[in-house]
Amino acid sequence: MDVNNLKQSHKLLVEYKYEPAKLERGYTNKTLYINVGENRIESKDVPDSMKEKFIGGKGYGLKYLWDATSPETKWNDPENEIVIAGGPLCGITQYPGAGKSLVVTISPMTNIPIDSNVGGYFGPYLKFSGWDALEIQGKSQKDVIIYIDGNNGVIKVEEAPLEAIDGHVISEQLTEMYADSEEDKKNISVISAGTAADHANIGLLNFSFYDMRRKVARLKQAGRGGIGRVFRDKKIKAIVIKFKGTKGDLNKPANQSLINKAGIKLHKQIHDYDDVQCRMRQIGTANIIEVMDEYDLLPTHNYQYGGHPDTHKISSNVFVEKYITQGMPDGCWYGCSLSCAKAADHFELKTGPYKGHKVTIDGPEYENAAGLGSNCGIFDPEMILEGNFYCDTYGVDTISFGTICAFAMECYERGIIDKEVTGGLDLRFGNAEAQMELLHQMSRGEGFGALIGLGVRQLKEIFVKEHGADADFLNDIGMEQKGLEVSEYLPKESLAQQGGYGLTNKGPQHDEAWLIFMDMVNNQIPTFEDKAEALHYFPMFRTWFGLMGLCKLPWNDTTPPDNHLTDEPAKMPEHVQHYVNIYNGVTGMNIDKNQLILQSERVYNFQRIFNIRRGKGLRQHDAMPYRSMGPVTIEEYESRQERYDNQLRELLDYDPEGKTTEEKIKVMREYRVSQYEQLTDAVYKRRGWTPNGVPTAEHLRKIGMDLPELIDVIEKHI
Repeated sequence: MDVNNLKQSHKLLVEYKYEPAKLERGYTNKTLYINVGENRIESKDVPDSMKEKFIGGKGYGLKYLWDATSPETKWNDPENEIVIAGGPLCGITQYPGAGKSLVVTISPMTNIPIDSNVGGYFGPYLKFSGWDALEIQGKSQKDVIIYIDGNNGVIKVEEAPLEAIDGHVISEQLTEMYADSEEDKKNISVISAGTAADHANIGLLNFSFYDMRRKVARLKQAGRGGIGRVFRDKKIKAIVIKFKGTKGDLNKPANQSLINKAGIKLHKQIHDYDDVQCRMRQIGTANIIEVMDEYDLLPTHNYQYGGHPDTHKISSNVFVEKYITQGMPDGCWYGCSLSCAKAADHFELKTGPYKGHKVTIDGPEYENAAGLGSNCGIFDPEMILEGNFYCDTYGVDTISFGTICAFAMECYERGIIDKEVTGGLDLRFGNAEAQMELLHQMSRGEGFGALIGLGVRQLKEIFVKEHGADADFLNDIGMEQKGLEVSEYLPKESLAQQGGYGLTNKGPQHDEAWLIFMDMVNNQIPTFEDKAEALHYFPMFRTWFGLMGLCKLPWNDTTPPDNHLTDEPAKMPEHVQHYVNIYNGVTGMNIDKNQLILQSERVYNFQRIFNIRRGKGLRQHDAMPYRSMGPVTIEEYESRQERYDNQLRELLDYDPEGKTTEEKIKVMREYRVSQYEQLTDAVYKRRGWTPNGVPTAEHLRKIGMDLPELIDVIEKHI
C-alpha cells in the first residue's frame, strides 16, 4: 500500500508542542513522558540528584521504572514502563561506539527489570531532540504510532491501523512516510517489534538506521528479556523520531580536544590492527565462531558439547567469502570505524511469508550463529541467515529462541516429548526446517511454536505437568536462570564464567562479564579471590557503558599493540583512560578510573535491591543449572572422559579406575557445585553483600546509595 494512503488512515489522538531543550555537557535535563492509555504527553525535569546517582542510560531507566511501579506490578500492567535513554556520551561522533541507548522494563520472562543495550540512531536523535530519556506508560486500546519531530518540537500519538507489524516492513514504510526525500531518510529512526512479539514472551525491539549506500532501513536489536512483548502489549506499533542536522558538537562538550585526542588514537589503532586482531570490519562478532570451537566453548546440542566436526561449515570465513558484503563501511552510528554492523545483501528467502523476497540481513552476530546454529546442531549458513532474518523481523530474541529450541530438541531426542506434542514436527538436532517452522508458528501464535515462545522455564513446568518429565533432569539441562535463557557460551570449564552468568542482576547474559579466556585459557584469575575481584570489576566496568550510551566492543575487541606489557592487560588500561577522558571532556567533570567504577556500583546495587523488592535478587535466585557447570549425562562425560578423569585425579585425588560413569559424574558434580558456592561467597563478600546476596547498609553508605527507600528494602532481608 502507498505510504500516503497509510498516513491518511492515521487518527490524531494527542499532539504536544515544545521548545527543544538545549544540550549542555551531554545533558538536556529533560525527560519525555508519554502515557498511551491516557493520551497524555508531558515534559519532566531531571533533578541534579538523579544525575549524580543514576548518571544516564540504564540508570535513568531503572530509577524511572522504580518510581512508576510497585513490587506487585506485572509486566503487562498499564503502570509498567518502557524507558529508553542514552547517557551523557551518547551521540558523540569522534569516538567509536557512541550511538547506544538502553531500554528498561519489567520483563515477562523474569518478572524483574531487564535492560538491553541497542544501537541504531534513535538514542542520539532522542537526545538531539531535547530529551535525555523517554518514558512510555499505559496501554492503548488500538495500535498507535508515536512520532517525535526533534527539529520542529512536535510530538504526536496517532492511531495507525494499516501499517505492517513485522520489523523490516514497517521500518521501510515509516522511513518513507516521514522523510522528505531520499537524503532525508538518514534522519529517521524507527522502533518496532514484529508479529511474534504479539504472542511470544521473547519478543524484542528493532531500532532502525537508514543505510544510504544500500538504500535500506537496517535493524539493530534490544534483544533480551521480552521488551518487544511489553511494547506490543501496550499496542504500540512503532515509535518514529526525526532529527536533521547531526554534527560532532551537538553534545556541547566542555572540552572537545580531550574527546578528539582519544578518538584519533583509537581510530588509528583500529585501522592498523583490526585486520590481524578481531576482523570486526570484515565479519563483526562472528569472528569468534571457530575460536570458540577450538577451545571447546561453542555450545552444541543444547550445551552438551563445546564443538562439532561440522563447525567449519559455519566458520567466519564462510560468511565473509559467500554472504557478508565486503568493502562497504558499516556502522550503526556515525564515526564508528570498528564497523561491526555487518550485512548480507540480496539474500533470497526460502521459507515463510516472505519466501522469494531478496532482503538485507544484519548478521550473523556470533550469538546468532551459535544459538540458531551449533547449539541446535544446525551447520547450514543459509539457514542460520534465514533464521536470523525472521527472528529480527518477527521481533524474536535470537539468543532465547536458539536456547529454547536446543532444549526442546534435546527433550525430543530423549523421548520426553514426541511428534504428538510438537504437532508433527521432527525436532531432532540439525533439523533446520523444523526450527524455521517453529519460528513461523510463533509469529502466528499457534502450534508448538507458541509454546516455544514462553521460554525454557515455562516449558519445563509444562513438560513435567503434562508429559511426566523428570523435573530434576529438566532443571539440570534447561539453560535458563531467573527465567532468562543463557547466552551462547559453554561455561563448564570456566568457573568464573559460570559466575559471570549466574551472579548477574538481570539473568545469564554475557554483557556483564565474559571471563572465559581470562579464566580458562590464560589462567589469569586462579584463586577464588582473583575470580571475585574480576566478577566485581568487569560487571561494574561494563555497567558503565550502559550508563553512558556506549558500545563495549571498542573497549576490548581492538587492542593496543603494547597492551600485553601493561600491569592489567585484561582491563585494556589505555582504553579505560580514553573513556575517563571522553567522559571528562563531555561533562567537564574530573573523575578517575576508580570513580568510574563507583558510578556503576551505585546503579548496580540499586538494580540488585530493585530485584529484591520484587521478590528475587537473593542467593537462591543466583543458582545455575548444572549443565552450565559440568556433565549431566553419561554421553557428556564420556565425550570428554580423559579430561574429566584427569580432573578427578588431580583436583580431588579420586581414582576413577574401575568406577562407573554414573559414580564419576556424582563425584564431579559434588565438587563443581561446591566450587560455585564458594565462588558465590567470595563474590558477595567483594561486592559488599551478605551471604544471602543482599547489599549491606554499610556498603550502601560507602558508595553513597543509602537512600531511605533502599534501606527499607534491605532491612527486611538482613
